[in-house]
Amino acid sequence: MKQEFARQLVDTLPSGLQNLFNPWKDSCQYDTAGNGPTQKLERLAQHLNCQPEFFLIGEAPGYQGCRYSGIAFTSERLLLEGAIPGIDRLTGRLSKRERPFSEPSATIVWNTLNELGISKCTILWNALQLHPFKPEQPWSNRTPTDNELSLGKPALRLLVSAFPRAKMIAVGQKACLLLGKMGIEPTAVVRHPANGGASKFKAGMIELIRQ
Repeated sequence: MKQEFARQLVDTLPSGLQNLFNPWKDSCQYDTAGNGPTQKLERLAQHLNCQPEFFLIGEAPGYQGCRYSGIAFTSERLLLEGAIPGIDRLTGRLSKRERPFSEPSATIVWNTLNELGISKCTILWNALQLHPFKPEQPWSNRTPTDNELSLGKPALRLLVSAFPRAKMIAVGQKACLLLGKMGIEPTAVVRHPANGGASKFKAGMIELIRQ
């Protein structure tokens, strides 16, 4: 059932757009043979296989994380370590990079979720579910435009409809902006952990759980 739901989410997203990579439909030249769109979709389905109490909605996938893992705020290294609840530890690499990708924001997010005891009841997603990169630089990140962010609306609506009781947490202002345009008021807005925001992100999450 979760495989079907994951497919429904992915089917709302375009593929093949310029400087936007769809992890679950597009193929990357740096994917290993065992890590194409099918494998990323399977991991997404495993991640969705829970009864979530929280959604953490970030901005967009990054090249060190979701582009290869298929899960927001989740890096190749964390999957190789077996650190993600509900997902079997990897036995092979995801990318052809010499060393596995390790995304700082992903590590901060999962460490915080584990410390707060909510890692098994939290679904990670993004306002825009496509990786925005600079022209001819797939291993780069850029801020998505407002028009690009709007591409994430249909999938977000599906998530909210499927899990109406889950608390929506916007991680950063881009996610908050998109939710506002959709008429969805987040339960909380916390600082994005990137660019020195780790301590404020953690403090925001701790305050939310205390409430």
